[in-house]
This record gives sequence, C-alpha cells and structure tokens, in this order.
Amino acid sequence: MLKEISIKDFAIIDQLAVNFDTGMTVLTGETGAGKSIIIDAVGLLAGGRGSQHFIRTGANKAVLQGLFLVPQGGIAEQKLDEFGIDHSDDNIILQRELYRNGRNICRVNGMLVNTTTLKKIGETLVDIYGQNEHQALMQADQHMDLLDEFIGNQLRPTLSEYQTDFRKYQKLTKELRNQSQNEKARAQRFDMLQYQVNEIEKADLTAGEEEELLKERDRLNNFQTISNSLNQSLADIEGDETISPLDMIGDSMSAIEAVERLGDEFKQIAENVKGAYYMLQDATGEIANQLDSLEFDQSRLDEVEARLNTIFELKRKYGDSVEQILAYYDKISAELADMQAENNSGNDLETQLKTVETGLNQLGAKLLQIRHQGAKELTHAIQQQLADLYMGKTEFEVRFNSLPAGHFNANGIETAEFYLRTNPGEAMLPLNKIASGGELSRIMLALKTIFSKVQGVTSIIFDEVDTGVSGRVAQAIADKIHGISLKSQALCITHLPQVAAMADHQDYIEKHVDKQGRTETSIEPITGKQRVDELARMLAGTTVTKLTIEHAQELLKLAEKAKQAGA
Repeated sequence: MLKEISIKDFAIIDQLAVNFDTGMTVLTGETGAGKSIIIDAVGLLAGGRGSQHFIRTGANKAVLQGLFLVPQGGIAEQKLDEFGIDHSDDNIILQRELYRNGRNICRVNGMLVNTTTLKKIGETLVDIYGQNEHQALMQADQHMDLLDEFIGNQLRPTLSEYQTDFRKYQKLTKELRNQSQNEKARAQRFDMLQYQVNEIEKADLTAGEEEELLKERDRLNNFQTISNSLNQSLADIEGDETISPLDMIGDSMSAIEAVERLGDEFKQIAENVKGAYYMLQDATGEIANQLDSLEFDQSRLDEVEARLNTIFELKRKYGDSVEQILAYYDKISAELADMQAENNSGNDLETQLKTVETGLNQLGAKLLQIRHQGAKELTHAIQQQLADLYMGKTEFEVRFNSLPAGHFNANGIETAEFYLRTNPGEAMLPLNKIASGGELSRIMLALKTIFSKVQGVTSIIFDEVDTGVSGRVAQAIADKIHGISLKSQALCITHLPQVAAMADHQDYIEKHVDKQGRTETSIEPITGKQRVDELARMLAGTTVTKLTIEHAQELLKLAEKAKQAGA
C-alpha cells in the first residue's frame, strides 16, 4: 500500500506531504483544486511519462517521494530481487526528480535506476484507473492479456513454455529469412569460390617454384652463349699442342718450390702458386663436365614457358607471387568450407523450425483449451458483477479467432476480443462499438473487481471513474470500490457523495492564493462534522441547507451499514 507521498514544486503544489492508510480513501474538493495532480504525482513515481511542464513555475526541479509497504515475497519484492535492489524490510521508497532541462533522476530504495526500471517496479505497487484508462478496454489486442490475468496460475506455466518456444520460432524464422534473401548472392559467391579453389588446386603450385623456372628458362634461352663461353674458357686454359697455360703454371710452381725453404716469403709465394694451379685444374674439370652435360631441349623450354604463363595468369588474378596466391587459396578454402557448413545448417534450421512449430501447435492447443474454459468463467463472473452495477440485461462474451494454419503470435494460435450486448434484441458487438462512457466505467470496475482478487498490486487508484453515473448506479460503484479496498488499498477521486460516504478515510483538497499571489494546493483529512459538511456540499452544490446536512448524515449511516453487511 501507499503509506506516504511527499511532493515539492509540482504543478501548483509548493510542498505537500500526505499520509494514507489501508482500506478505501477518497479525495474530494472543488473542481480544479488539485486532486488529479496528486494522482499525477503518484503516476510519475510509478514510472509514468515525465515533463518539465509538471515543474512549478519559478522552480528548477520537482521532487516526488513515495513510501510503499509491501507484503514479504510479493511480486514487488520479486521485481526488486530481479534488479538487485536491496529491500531489508517491507518498505519500498521511490524517488523521482524532474529538471527543467528534461533530465530525470530516479531512485528505488536509494539506488539509481532508469525510468524503464522504475516503471517495471512501480507497476507492481500501484494501478491507476481513470477515464483515459478505458482506452485499454477499447483495444482488442489487450483483451487476451486481461483474460490471461483472470485465469492466472492455471495458464502461466503453459504460456511461459509457449513463449519460450515462440522466441525460438522468431529467431529461426529470422535466420531462415535472412538466408533466403541472401541466397542468390551466396550462390554466386559459392560458385565463384569453388571455381577459384579448383583453378588454384589444378595448378598445384609450390613455393619458390617461379624463381627456379625463371632460372631454367634463362639457361635454355642462352644455351649457345653458355656453350661458347665454356668452350672458349676451356680452350684458353688448355692452350695449343705445345704447351698449355696450366702446364706453364705447373712449371712455375715447380720453380718456386725449389726456394720455398729459404724463407717464409718464398714459402708463401709457393703456396699461392700451388693454390692457383690446383683451382685452375678443378675449374678445367668442372668446365669439361658442364660441356659433357650441356644439351638443348626445346620441348623442355616449351614446358617451362607454359608453366610460367600459368603462374602469370594466376598472379594476375590472385596475387603478386606464388606465395600470395597460396595464401589467397587458404583464405577462400576456409570461406568455402564455412559456406558449405552454412548450407548444411540451413537444412538443419528448417528441421529445427518444423520441430518448434510442432511444439507451438501442441502448446497453442493446450492454451486454447484453458482459455476457452477460462472465458466461460470470466463471462459468468462479469455477468454477476454487471448485474450488481445495474447492467443485468447486458451480455458479455469472449470471442476467439484462430490464426491461419502455421501462424503464431506471442500469446498463442488465436486472438480474443470482448463483445457486449447492452440491450436485448440487439446484436453482439465489439466492446469499442457499443459501450458508452458510463457503461465503460462500470465494465472496467466489474473487471477490476474480478482482477483485484488475483493481482498482487497493493494500491489501486480510481481517478473519477464514476463520471457519467448517478443514483443507484453511483451507489453500486461505491460498493464495488469498497469491496476492492478489502483486498487492496483503494484511493479514489470522486465528485459523488455516495462514493465518498463509503470511504474509510476522506481527504479534502483545496487551493488558495498566498500572500505572494501564488496559487497553492493543500490537503487535510476530514472526519466528523467536517466530513458531513463536505458531503453536504457534494450533495447540494452551492447552497447547503439543514436538510442537506441531514441527508449527508443519513448517507454516512447507510454507508456504514452497507460496509458492515459486506464485511
């Protein structure tokens, strides 16, 4: 329940602190006194949309605080646990600051939170119903949620399992759709990669191969030059028939050997000449061997040229060297393998999707069965509530529409919409096509009376939901709101004396102009004579007579009897 709210620099409120109690509390006062402003403050504390227009003129910010008492283990404490917010006792303190620059600072038990988190926690603490809340009833897409809320625990496990599978269904459907949309481009890419991999594999390249081929081609192309040079070199070394340069160097070596023992300098000269002789002798043998093995092979030259041309074509496409081509080959081979795996997974995705769809159909059928039974119970309960609200001839019905085969939504395999017939002989029509404002107020109250038994929200606020009704209907609405207050704290803004009389507590709100010419709102609890006078004002309007006073006193007595009878 809402225990206390503190408001500062909000709308026409300078500073205000209001305490609330259990049961039913009504806020009354002249039109424009600021009753709805207090409800607006509670709504903002519960995560409603904020605006700088709420800030009192001349102030830099508005500050709102609310103290809520909640039962242990309730949905509010579960939500606090979900967000990791400490709650050592049964108190929850919400605080919100609105700044003129649009900035919001929100705290829950002293912990900073964003407005989304504040809203998720706030909606477990307080429910606000006003004339604009009827719009929820007018929206058919919310009717299934209302039905599910009524059915409660009997439905939740199956619905939770269904929604888990539905999220899988959405994920798989998206993946398959993306795969299908990209299929043409993927197929083209796959074919290109396959061609490139095959082309490079067929070439069977080896690192360093190009350099060796270039050398071999140079030798083959310069065969005659190599042959001439080797022959000329060998001829020069071997000389003519009389004496060769090699023999002359041999004679020189013999001559110097005769004096090498006579000094180190001669010994060094002898070693150099010997070295030159033996090196030249080795060179002669190598030249002779090269000449013996030297052979021109035109077919081999053609092979080398063809191979180099293959490498050139691959370099033109895939890299500047054989090494780069091989690196590119490794890259596209990996990509091709991934694409092949994706193709296989695509088939797997379809299999998974069919499995999930089968599960959704089975769970959807189970939900359908539970909901159809729940709809009968809801219809019966609402008929009883409407009868209490003097709409006994009104017929209520939940109509279901199956989705096309193979289609699913987050709630199941069908949709639901509330239908109503307010007068016998007329056709059943969608709720938003038939109900007037007063009828909607009573229908909403009938629903709320039923749902308050299953909801965990401990504070329910009714903001002039009795607008457009009077007489015995007003009394019936008062009885319903008080009945709700037996299970949840009920705060009610009203202009109807019947509703005010049924309250356990009544707060009077008024506005006045201070010495500085500023409009301010104040609130105070009223009892005894003050309460009788306020009820008389609500009954009579401008002129309060003795008879009106007596009527107000009688109204309070009748309300007390009604409360005792309904207790």
